Amino acid sequence: MNEIPHGTLQQQTFYELVGGEETFRRLVHRFYQGVAEDPELRAMYPEEDLGPAEERLRLFLMQYWGGPRTYSDERGHPRLRMRHAPFQVDRAAHDAWLRHMRAAVDELQLDPAHEQQLWDYLVYAAASMVNTPG
Repeated sequence: MNEIPHGTLQQQTFYELVGGEETFRRLVHRFYQGVAEDPELRAMYPEEDLGPAEERLRLFLMQYWGGPRTYSDERGHPRLRMRHAPFQVDRAAHDAWLRHMRAAVDELQLDPAHEQQLWDYLVYAAASMVNTPG
């Protein structure tokens, strides 16, 4: 075990504070269970298997919150709006996405402060993907 010199503060990332990869794996897996059953959202995933999309979102969120940089190493800059541009993301899709993500977040049973921080980001991210009025 590495010892930290006396008087040195070691700050944990959000990723570490909430349980690391296992937490993000659970979050994203539960989210995609909801997507698989949602005809509107499911139509946005051309792949027959949601596994690759699940892995991409998991890796992105892990990196965003201070975990491994695997997403960027494999896919480059996230460019989320550009990657979502081919899909019509309207308010209904936004709401459905958040509905499934809310269920996934609730199942994590995070510390309330961490849950709020995560949820605030997810609400912001969902709003920023909307590219179709109405």
